[in-house]
Amino acid sequence: MPDIRLEGLTKEFKEMVAVDHIDLTIEEGEFFSLLGPSGCGKTTTLRMIGGFEDPTEGHIYLGGSEVTGLPPYKRNVNTVFQSYALFPHLNVHDNVAYGLKRKKVAGDEIKSRVHEMLDIVDLPGYEQRRINQLSGGQQQRVALARALVNRPALLLLDEPLGALDLKLRKTMQLELKRIQGDVGITFVYVTHDQEEAMTMSNRIAVMNAGHFEQVGAPQDVYELPATEFVSGFLGASNLLEGEIESVNGPTAKVALELGATVALPADRLPTRQGRIGIGVRPEKIHIQDASAADASSRANAIEAMVRMSTYTGVSTSYECRTSDGSPVVVYVQNLGSSSVSIGAGTRVRLSWDPEHTFAVKRVAKAEDDGDKTATAMEGART
Repeated sequence: MPDIRLEGLTKEFKEMVAVDHIDLTIEEGEFFSLLGPSGCGKTTTLRMIGGFEDPTEGHIYLGGSEVTGLPPYKRNVNTVFQSYALFPHLNVHDNVAYGLKRKKVAGDEIKSRVHEMLDIVDLPGYEQRRINQLSGGQQQRVALARALVNRPALLLLDEPLGALDLKLRKTMQLELKRIQGDVGITFVYVTHDQEEAMTMSNRIAVMNAGHFEQVGAPQDVYELPATEFVSGFLGASNLLEGEIESVNGPTAKVALELGATVALPADRLPTRQGRIGIGVRPEKIHIQDASAADASSRANAIEAMVRMSTYTGVSTSYECRTSDGSPVVVYVQNLGSSSVSIGAGTRVRLSWDPEHTFAVKRVAKAEDDGDKTATAMEGART
């Protein structure tokens, strides 16, 4: 039986629809992330699951029982917020034990459960520390321990790492994943950080304007985005406009607007005819000086000119422009001191495997400095 089931869940605020008839099933023990930009409806969805907001329409089921309309204290759910909401006048032990004391759990059991939970969050021996003596990451662990010590069936987390610096946030991502594996309960996590969702989650729901654009495992959502929005929001992506030329068995060919023809698996086409957007991730592309490029077994290739290269340590980013004005971004891993950068103004051959190609519905054109562009949608670089 699924841990969470949402049916036609909708939330309206006056004339604004924050969540628009979404359906979702989350299995027991999953680490599930709601990912999307600010205002997409992810936090509102979480608050409805937790009972802090009442849906305008739809149904919420937790563990097979409908809880729509029930207050938070009647749901076996705990929530961790970005602010932590710890009590500064209490020490670590009393913060973690707070919920147990309200439930009038016996003193010996409280002590045992607090000790057990502090071990799980890697804070043994911190019982007597004051909250103002803890770092941000330690405070986050205390907030987790306080939420988990009540043994909820479900833990909701609303951007809990947002207040931490980058290095600590990356450490806590791995810690959260470990803790979730240790306790084995379902986590539903809200974030706008793509890397955060990819690092921790079993599955991700990418939200936009109150609905789900795509739900799936991180590798599936990244490698095969279902929409233009997903391809641009989850990492960086290049999209080129083209028209379907042929579909022969498992392979399709698409004539790009810039003049080349590329191949891809036919089952990735959003339609069987007409104009579509052809996509490839920057790290999947091979770049060579066009004058020195050798014949490649990779079926897909286009020519472009390098406009700028940027060294970022682990890789070099090339921003290129095709003959029809389409921007293409390429990431090349810096594997050694012998790596040679290709300078601006160099004509290059960009090639990639058909298996690394995806397709989405027709990409809307835009104007960029008077030039025609078909698309390089670049998501937030993490």
